[in-house]
Amino acid sequence: QVQLVESGGGLVQAGKSLRLACAVSGNTFSRVAMGWYRQAPGRREFLAAISSGGSTVYADSVKDRFIISRDNAKNTVYLRMNSLKPEDTAVYYCNYGGTMIGTNYASRGYWGQGTQVTVSS
Repeated sequence: QVQLVESGGGLVQAGKSLRLACAVSGNTFSRVAMGWYRQAPGRREFLAAISSGGSTVYADSVKDRFIISRDNAKNTVYLRMNSLKPEDTAVYYCNYGGTMIGTNYASRGYWGQGTQVTVSS
């Protein structure tokens, strides 16, 4: 059973940066794609994904501010979030092993518990 643990969230002022991390258990991490999503009241939003080979896709809403990366030696995927805005406030989740086709990422049913990001104005 794969387990995902997000960390790095918190309270931050608008304009600042945060880096989220998602640590994944097991020995298959390097072979799968990973994605980041966020959940605000009433909606879940795809943010970014990275393939096993390092190719990335982003939602238009964050592509100029967020950067996804991975460290296969640490079984960890990261989301660097720059120039944060109050509307970025949400619970952020990572997803394991989804499918990347072109510029799209289809999630699978493995999620972490989420990490809260709150951006104050």
